[in-house]
Amino acid sequence: MHRRIRLLRPGIPTAATAFSIVLLLSAIIFISGGVTEKEFLVAQKRIGKPRLISIDPLPEPAADGESCPWMPASGTNILAAALQEESGAGDRSALTEAGATVDFSKRKPVRTIRDPYAAYSSVAVDPNNNEVVLTDENLFNILVYDRMASTPPQAAMTEPKRMIGGVKTNIEFQCGLYIDPQNGDIYAVNNDTVNTLVIFSRQARGDVPPDREIETPHGTFGIAVDEAHQELMLTIQHDAAIVTYRKDAGRKDSPIRLLQGDDTLLQDPHGLALDTKHDMVFVSNHGTVHYFKPLNNGGGTGLAGTGGRSAEGRQNWPQSFGDAILGSGKNLPPSITVYPRTASGDTAPLRVIQGSKTRLNWPTGLSYDPRTDELFVANDMGDEILVFSGTANGDVAPSRIIRGPKSHIKNPTGVYVDLQNDELWVANFGNHSATVYKPSASGDTPPLRVVRSGPENRPSLGIGNPHPVGYDSKRDQILVPN
Repeated sequence: MHRRIRLLRPGIPTAATAFSIVLLLSAIIFISGGVTEKEFLVAQKRIGKPRLISIDPLPEPAADGESCPWMPASGTNILAAALQEESGAGDRSALTEAGATVDFSKRKPVRTIRDPYAAYSSVAVDPNNNEVVLTDENLFNILVYDRMASTPPQAAMTEPKRMIGGVKTNIEFQCGLYIDPQNGDIYAVNNDTVNTLVIFSRQARGDVPPDREIETPHGTFGIAVDEAHQELMLTIQHDAAIVTYRKDAGRKDSPIRLLQGDDTLLQDPHGLALDTKHDMVFVSNHGTVHYFKPLNNGGGTGLAGTGGRSAEGRQNWPQSFGDAILGSGKNLPPSITVYPRTASGDTAPLRVIQGSKTRLNWPTGLSYDPRTDELFVANDMGDEILVFSGTANGDVAPSRIIRGPKSHIKNPTGVYVDLQNDELWVANFGNHSATVYKPSASGDTPPLRVVRSGPENRPSLGIGNPHPVGYDSKRDQILVPN
């Protein structure tokens, strides 16, 4: 999943919100002080705006170490009744004496921060059927468009030809995508909350179960498929690993190879691209490093070629991020690492692209063009596509860069070279668009076509799997970690 921290303007708190806080404090006073329910309800009308009236020390801890007594059921009833009465959500008489609770499903939020449009995270082209497929990490869909679709500037969006989404699909936070060139099957990678690779036939649409699933380690992100060897490779983001399956693997099948360990220099790996001509694989790394505990079998840190096991005893399962040494790790500059396709165990990369000249900043999706021996990098936080020679090594500058206001590139996370049609596709996570260029494009080049899922110039919120939010009172901003 794409990790971000969003700063959002919270707006002005309502009087009802402040009053709810007062009710909660008043209820606690009532419960601990012996005030009757009638007195409490009369008092709450006199309180007015919140204000500090006294500070009392906490009581001495009880024998069990608890400083605060448990709220009795009667107190819970009264607090719940007051909250429901304040919100207009229900009648206090309907509450039971056995500890009623507030039904938040009936209380409307004061405000909602939500992106109603699809946020494209990865892209692939089906040239045989003249279609382009995009994954939507915001609303959990797979969207299929005509390859020549183009959204006019005045249009709100382009309707897809087909859409796969719903509870039965097992789609959540999809970040990687592959289209089978023979039958059009869609391989879509779930990243953060569903630990399976889901595979749909080209005929799939709506809320339908996958035709096939492969259980994967937690935190899969990128995908690359070698048709000649019928192998399927996945990056494991949190565990800094690459696992390889048979392309036709069943749900419970084990990976046939595992690449993981300190010497691999895999550091929060994301994108994958295959160079079948030279039998190599490129990997984009964000740069986060975790140090794993040594294995019981003496394999050292990482897996050192020993092959880890899942809880079900499957072979070649990565050592988990949960096995990292507490408090260890560091952040290094992002990189592109290159390995032999068959690399396994704790194998060092053949080459590493890393350094200030590279411009790498959250490099995510990768695509390789064998015709020109060029690697295309979706540089998420740089709002650009970087192009490197396939033999690049060290701290080297890109040979070309596509970026600028005319290019419409914003937080790109997916990139795809369509060899048959000589086009370069970019999935822009930051502005609800997929843009198309010639692979030779450079600089601030306008796209040949644009497919949008929302109005032009409407930014994506970038909210995905948000965790507990924070509030910056000095700047009047809400901080949302994802």
